[in-house]
Amino acid sequence: MGKFTKDATELLKLVGGKENIQAVSHCVTRMRFVLVDPSKADVNKIEDLPSTKGTFTQSGQFQVIIGNEVQEYYNEFTKISGIEGVSKEEVKQNAKSQQNVVQRIMSTMGEIFAPIIPALIVGGLILGFRNVIDSMAIVENGTKTLCQVSQFWAGVDKFLWLIGEAIFHFLPVGIVWSITKKMGTTQILGIVLGITLVSPQLLNAYAVASTAPADIPVWDFGFATVKMIGYQAQVIPAMLAGFTLVYLEKFFRKISPSYISMITVPFFSLLLSVILAHTVLGPIGWVIGDWISSVVWAGLNSSLKWLFAAIFGFVYAPLVITGLHHMTNAIDSQLISSFGGTNLWPMIALSNIAQGSAVLAMIVLQKKNEKAQQLSIPACISCYLGVTEPAMFGVNIKYGFPFISAMIGSALAAIISVSTGVTAVSIGVGGLPGILSIFPQYMIQFAIAMAVAIVVPFVLTYVMGKKKLTDTDLYGKQNKSGLLGFISPVEGRIMELSEVEDKAFSQGLMGNGFAVELTSGTVRAPFSGEVTVVFPTGHAIGMKRADGLEVLIHIGMDTVELNGKGFSLQVKQGDYVSAGDILVEVDLDYIKSKGKSLVSPIVFPNGQNICLNAQGTIKTGQDVVTIA
Repeated sequence: MGKFTKDATELLKLVGGKENIQAVSHCVTRMRFVLVDPSKADVNKIEDLPSTKGTFTQSGQFQVIIGNEVQEYYNEFTKISGIEGVSKEEVKQNAKSQQNVVQRIMSTMGEIFAPIIPALIVGGLILGFRNVIDSMAIVENGTKTLCQVSQFWAGVDKFLWLIGEAIFHFLPVGIVWSITKKMGTTQILGIVLGITLVSPQLLNAYAVASTAPADIPVWDFGFATVKMIGYQAQVIPAMLAGFTLVYLEKFFRKISPSYISMITVPFFSLLLSVILAHTVLGPIGWVIGDWISSVVWAGLNSSLKWLFAAIFGFVYAPLVITGLHHMTNAIDSQLISSFGGTNLWPMIALSNIAQGSAVLAMIVLQKKNEKAQQLSIPACISCYLGVTEPAMFGVNIKYGFPFISAMIGSALAAIISVSTGVTAVSIGVGGLPGILSIFPQYMIQFAIAMAVAIVVPFVLTYVMGKKKLTDTDLYGKQNKSGLLGFISPVEGRIMELSEVEDKAFSQGLMGNGFAVELTSGTVRAPFSGEVTVVFPTGHAIGMKRADGLEVLIHIGMDTVELNGKGFSLQVKQGDYVSAGDILVEVDLDYIKSKGKSLVSPIVFPNGQNICLNAQGTIKTGQDVVTIA
C-alpha cells in the first residue's frame, strides 16, 4: 500500500466517484478536477483528509491542495481511479463547460496575456532601474544622475534600453503570437503579422503626435492612400489583428482543397490580415484604445480619483474570483502606451499585498494549527510575490473575514496611491517587489501605501480572528478525549476543597474544585487548550478548554511570597498545549524549606459543580473528577 493509497481512495469517493470526474490533472501543489456535477464533492470531508491542506474552486476547476508531494499523490490517484490524467491545458478546456460567456471571454484574455507577463515584468524592472540611474539626481549632493557622472552607467542605461525597446515597442508581436498560440493556429504567421505592425518602415507610434499630418508617410495606390503608421506598444490594434488572422486562417483552411491548402491558407489569411490591420483594424483599435485609456486615466486623475481608487482597490480581489481582472492587463498596457505609465497597476500590487497580509495574520493566529500552517505559510509567500490564488481561495475566502479585511486595507492603500500620483513604468511583480517598477519620484509614496496594505489587513484580521475563530480553527482538529476530557494535572493526596486552610478556596469564593497535596513537582495540562493566565511567580496557571471550561491551578499556599523561586515555568500566556504537556516544574523541597504548604487547589472559576471520582493518592493523568 502506497503512502497516499488510503487518502486517494477516499478522495475518489468524496468527489463523487469516477463517473463524476470529467478531467483531472495536477500542478506544483494541487490536484485539479473538472467535475460533471461540482455539488457532489463533499468539501468538508475532503478537507478532513490527512493529506489535504485545503480546497477551492476557480474557473470551473475544483482544486485540492496537497503540497509538494502532489506528484506522488496524483500517480496513486490515477492508479486507483483508473482515470488517465490529462494536461493542464486539457483540464482548462474541459473546465470551460462550467463557465458562463463572460468567464470564458475573461479566461481567454488571461490566457493570451499570461505568456507575455514575464516579459512585461522584466521590462518594468529594467525601466525602473534605468529611471534610477538616468533620472534620479543621487550623486554630487543631489545635483547629478549616475549616468551624468559615469560612462559605465551611461553605457548600461543605453544597453538596457535594447531589452526595454524589444519588450514594449514590439509588444504587438507578442500579443498576436500569443493569440495564435491560444487559438491553435499557425504561430509564425502571428509573429509575421505582429512585425508588420511595428516595422521600422512605419512612422513610430510615439512620433505620430509630434508629426504634422502632411509629413506622415503613406502608401500611394493611385486611387487611394494608406498612412504608414506603426502600432508600437498598442494593445487593441494588435488584438483585433490577431483574432482576424485566426478566423481568416480557420476560414481558408475549411474551404481550401487539401492539396493546395499549404499555399492558399497562409497566403490569403496573412495578406488579408495585414491589409485589414493597416486600413481598418489598426485605426479603429487605436481609437478604441485611446478611448479606454482616456476614460481610465480621467477617473484616476479627476477630483473624485480617491473614490475611483477606493472602489477599484476594494473590488479588485473579487474580480480575481470571477476572472474579470484579466482585462486590467490590457488596460495597463494601453495606459503605458498612451501616457508613459500606469496608475492602475500599483493598486493591483497593493491588493495582492493586502491579501498576503491577511494570511500573515492567520499564520499568527493559527500558529498551533500545523495543518493550517502548511497551507498558509507558502500561500503568504506566494501572495507577497504576486500570486494570490492560494492565499485567497485556500485561506481568506474560506474564513471570510480575512478576505474582507484585505479588501478594506487594499481600498485605503489605493486611495493613498492614487491621491499621491503613484505611477508605475510598467506591469511588474504584483507584490512587495512591485516597488521596483514604480517611477523613482513616487517610491516613497508607494512605500507608505504598502505599509497601509500590510498593517491594516493584518490588524483587522487579527482582531476579528480572536473573536470569530473556533478552537478547532486555531489549534486544528484534536482527539476528542484530549480536547474535552479532564485529567489530574498533579500527583499526590486528593482532598475536598473544604479541607484547604485558605478560606478563599475552602469557602468556594474562587469557584468549586478540589485540592491535592503534592508528592511530585511536575504540573501538567489537565486538557488540551489555551494557557490564559500565567503568574510571573509561576505559582498559579489558568487554562481554557475548547468548550469554554476554565481551570486555575494554584500550586501550594502563600507561595506567591517566594517571588518565583522554586518554580520553573514551561509555558507562557497565549500558548496552546495538549493534555499532559508540562506547565511548570516545582522544587517541592525548596517550598517545604520555606515553610509553605504543598496543598494545591484546582478550581473552576465559572462555578461548575464537580464530583470527586478518586480518594487517597492519585497519579498525574488520572481521571479524578466529574464536571457537571
